[in-house]
Amino acid sequence: DKTVSLRKDLSEMHEWITQAEEEYLERDFEYKTPDELQKAVEELKRAKEEALQKEVKVKLITDSVNNFIAKAPPAAHEALKKELDVLITSYQQLCSRLNGKWKTLEEVWACWRELLSYLDAENKWLNEIERKLKATENIQGGAEEISEALDSLERLMRHPEDNRNQIRELAQTLTDGGILDELINEKLEKFNTRWEELQQEAVRRQKSLEQSIQSAQETDKTLRLIQESLAVIDKQLTAYTADRVDAAQVPQEAQ
Repeated sequence: DKTVSLRKDLSEMHEWITQAEEEYLERDFEYKTPDELQKAVEELKRAKEEALQKEVKVKLITDSVNNFIAKAPPAAHEALKKELDVLITSYQQLCSRLNGKWKTLEEVWACWRELLSYLDAENKWLNEIERKLKATENIQGGAEEISEALDSLERLMRHPEDNRNQIRELAQTLTDGGILDELINEKLEKFNTRWEELQQEAVRRQKSLEQSIQSAQETDKTLRLIQESLAVIDKQLTAYTADRVDAAQVPQEAQ
């Protein structure tokens, strides 16, 4: 009987739709690791593609039902047409929901990758600060040399807050959805702790270098005054020597 055959096809398709909904849309997903998240994205993509491939099957069933209705007595029309309409609606909703969930997970995955990218960029900057702090730890030289080191450190510290703000926002977006929350919180705590420590150390080093510059300037000034004084004395002594003056005849400091 053609009606039985058509209802069997409709029933099998309904079963497949119900199974797909239970498997991909009604099941609770937990994404605690990047691998789990990536696997879910790939799984949803396959499910979405599989659902689209079923479009041919739905079209064949639709054509078969419509052809049957065109030839069958009116009494057989209504129930079969209603079943077909329900099937088409359920199928379209399934495709739409699978596609929506896949797109959402893709955006989440992109958000995670973006967060990692910003963290990597900021950690590279923190590495530069660390190297600069080590280079200026026991810096030797005059005021000019120390001043150059201070300028270099200050230029490095004039780093925009944009990346850090992005890290905060991306992390908040993911953890609000309960996605990779433990891993993200761990990464953020480590990053923020390192950021704060290096910032504080940089501020201390700036003050230390400023004091070193001041000390070096005072030392340079004192040396310059001594050199000027020695030059004057040397000139006097040279004049005394030229005049063959006895040491006992000149001022005490000249003696």
